[in-house]
Amino acid sequence: MSQEQTQGQMRDQTQGRNQDITVVHLMRHGEVANPDGVLYGRLPGYHLSELGRQMAERVAEHLAPRDVTHVVASPLERAQETATPIAKAHGLGLDADGRLIEAENVFQGKTFGVGDGALRRPENWKHLVNPFKPSWGEPYVEQVVRMMGALDAAKDAARGHEAVLVSHQLPIWIVRSFVEKRRLWHDPRKRQCTLASLTTFTYRGDKIVSVGYSEPARDLVPVHLLAGAKPVKGKGKAFGA
Repeated sequence: MSQEQTQGQMRDQTQGRNQDITVVHLMRHGEVANPDGVLYGRLPGYHLSELGRQMAERVAEHLAPRDVTHVVASPLERAQETATPIAKAHGLGLDADGRLIEAENVFQGKTFGVGDGALRRPENWKHLVNPFKPSWGEPYVEQVVRMMGALDAAKDAARGHEAVLVSHQLPIWIVRSFVEKRRLWHDPRKRQCTLASLTTFTYRGDKIVSVGYSEPARDLVPVHLLAGAKPVKGKGKAFGA
């Protein structure tokens, strides 16, 4: 084959890759067994509740007809357990990607929710000085960098097909906000990222051309935990997990 033919073939391959449609579903894990209402963050030992397992199975059924060729999850138990039935439904192995992990938070292991008085405790004030960064945990910009890296890796692994990545509410919302060119600081109560929801990124080649959102297990989600629901005292303390 001549050099000119080789170069032409390489151009054709590049043009083909640039036209590939790849879909990456970024899924939030299902409900977690957390009777004490702890903000569990990156702590080990927090598993799906029975309802959470039902949510995972529901989404696996929803995605069963799709052309999923790659499944990966945060290394935390709740994410791995959510991803397992999806991988099984497609006959795939399940990988872990540390870039999909929950955001770091100094209040990890504590109750920090509506009506528990956490904001009135002087020892917490030093962590609440800058909501734009935020000062209580992993900077939003760092979350964007790692989550975009995970999305790009999944896009390459499933090029021309579909991938499912299971992660956590805050990192999912932050990377979606970045892609949709919104400010990163926000009101946590207004995140559109319900338990077991899918935030779907469609790529043409290497470029994201659309973002979608769906809730295949919506009927299983407690009303006070649906996207945009008003917080209820004593419930949903660990929002954002």
